Parts: sequence; structure tokens; C-alpha cells
Amino acid sequence: MTDTTLDLGPQTRVIARLADGVREEQLAAPTPCPDCSVRTLLGHVLGLSVAFRDAARKDLGTLTDSAPDVTAADPGPDWRAELPKVLDELAEAWRDPAAWTGMTRAGGVDLPGAVAAAVAVDELVIHGWDLARATGLPYAPDPAALQVSHDFLYAAAADPSRGGGIFGPVVPVRDDAPLLDRAVGLSGRDPGWTP
Repeated sequence: MTDTTLDLGPQTRVIARLADGVREEQLAAPTPCPDCSVRTLLGHVLGLSVAFRDAARKDLGTLTDSAPDVTAADPGPDWRAELPKVLDELAEAWRDPAAWTGMTRAGGVDLPGAVAAAVAVDELVIHGWDLARATGLPYAPDPAALQVSHDFLYAAAADPSRGGGIFGPVVPVRDDAPLLDRAVGLSGRDPGWTP
């Protein structure tokens, strides 16, 4: 991913459609993301979208300097209007070739621009799956984003310094399983999770 750029727009639109389908009574429902309700997951996606938008712009500050607390994230009362807007801004920020070069920061970690983009894509793909699973909505991630997410997670799981994964222990999945299931397993989630 360091030699090319990816349009995040197709995946951000998938997330926006998923969020639009969430019913109010589902906000307290559990998700595959540990200790996270649908509401806090939406808050996390909103916060990470702002942080990675700013990371792309190299607009470093409070939002890019702190690690997210997924379990305490609150999307606020206007999340239905705010989330699609911020997702559009995120995709637009990464369309600038300068976003992919040099260094930036996200979650309090200094990263090359292309690595920050891979992390953002992975967050969108995996949390999209979390949201779809928790709400029973259909999920078809952008194929290019899914491939980036899988490759990012595979490399992280293979890195001995990470202890087998970046989001938790890898859940074994068959080698011939669909790519989404393999990415989900690499993220430390069980692809068969149900509420």
C-alpha cells in the first residue's frame, strides 16, 4: 500500500449506508467489538473518521494525539447527520496525494502517511463488519478496501513483535474462507459472531 493510493470513498459510503440503517432500538445492542454497544461503536467510527481525516491533512492536534477509547465513545445527538458528512471529508482528505507521503499522526502514534491510510481503511472495513453483524444489516465492503484491510492485518499478525495481532489474538479461519472472514479472524474476531 505504500506505492499506491486508494479511494476511501466506496468504503465510507458503505459505512454511511450501514449507519443510516441503524434503528434507535439497536443503539444499546452488543457488537463483536469487545465491551462496545452499537452506540459507542458509532461514536468510535465518528471519532476515528475525524482523526484520520486530520491525519491525512497533516492537521495534527488533540484528535490525532490521543488513543481512542472505543468503549466510551458517544456519537452525540446529531450523529445521523454528522457521520456521513465526516465520512465524506475523510474520503476527500485521502484523495490528496500529499496525504500519502511524509509522516503524520493518528492515535498518538507517528506513522508514514501510507500506513495511516491502511489503518484508516482497516478500521472502516472491520468496524463496518462489527456494525452490520450487530444490527443484522447486509455488508459488502468495497473489494479494494477489504484487500488492503486483509493485507494490513495479515502483516501485523505475522510480525513477531506484535504477539500475533493488533486487536487481539487471531481467530483461526480456514485458508479457503471468504476474504472478509479471514480479515475478521485476523482482527481478533470470530467471523461466526452473532448477537
